[in-house]
Amino acid sequence: LIQAQFQSKPPRASFTGAYPLVCGEKDLNVALYEPQEYVAAMVKQLWAEMGGSWAGVVRQGTASPGARLVYLPDAEPLAEIVRDINKFSNNVMARQLYLTLAAELGGAPAQPEAAARAIAQWLTFKQIEAKELVLENGSGLSRLERSSAATLMAILQTAWKSPAMPEFMASLPVVAADGTMRKRLHGDAVAGNAHIKTGLLSDARAIGGYVLDRSGRRHAVVMIANHANAPHGEAAFDALLQWVRDGATTRGPATGRPRDASPRSP
Repeated sequence: LIQAQFQSKPPRASFTGAYPLVCGEKDLNVALYEPQEYVAAMVKQLWAEMGGSWAGVVRQGTASPGARLVYLPDAEPLAEIVRDINKFSNNVMARQLYLTLAAELGGAPAQPEAAARAIAQWLTFKQIEAKELVLENGSGLSRLERSSAATLMAILQTAWKSPAMPEFMASLPVVAADGTMRKRLHGDAVAGNAHIKTGLLSDARAIGGYVLDRSGRRHAVVMIANHANAPHGEAAFDALLQWVRDGATTRGPATGRPRDASPRSP
C-alpha cells in the first residue's frame, strides 16, 4: 500500500510504501496549493508575460459595492466547456458551471442553493420525477449527493430528444478512444461504439451514456454500484456495455433490456 503526502510551502510531494507493477498506471490529481496561492501565482505569471510586474496578494472575500470591473474574459462556448468536463471528469469545472448557473439565475454572489432550485425547476418542466435527487456542491465530490439510476436514465433520454443532443453526446468519453474510457475495452466490439460518462468515489462507481448495438439501435445505459467493493466492479460495468453492444440478448447475467434512447436508430 502506497501513502502520499503533499505540502504547498515549499511545494513537495512524497510517497512511501510499495506499488506492485501489476497494478498498472494510475492517475492521481492533486491540488497542491491553496486556492488563493494558486490564483496569485497564475496572475503573477500571466502579468509578467505581458510585460508587467505584480507583488500583490490574493485574498478571499466579497467585492465591495464600489469595486470597478477591470477585465471580463470571453468564455469558451458552453459545448466546449461541457466537453472538457465530461471527457475528463473535471470536478472543478463542474463546480464552476454549477455556480455560474446560480449566478445567472439568482445573481451574484452565486449560491449553490440557487443552482439546485434551477435544476429542480428544469426537471419539473421536463416531467422528470427525481424525489431522491440531492445536490450539494455540483462537483460530484460529495457524500451527500444522491441520484437514482432511473433519474439518470430519464435525463439521458430527455437529452437524446434535445436540439443540443449532438453536442452533449459528443462530450461523453468514447469507449477505448478518449477521456476516462480511453484505456478500457480495447479490442472488444463495443470499442468506438459507446459514449460513456464514468463516475467514482472510494466506495462508489457509476456509468451512464449511450451504446450502439450491432443492429444499429442506440440504447441509453446506466449502472451504479454503491459498496465497499465497488472499485472491483469494473469488469461488471464492462460486461454490461458488451452485452448491450451484442444486442442485450446473448451475454451475461443482466436482467431486462436497456432502454432505447429513441424509438428508432439515429
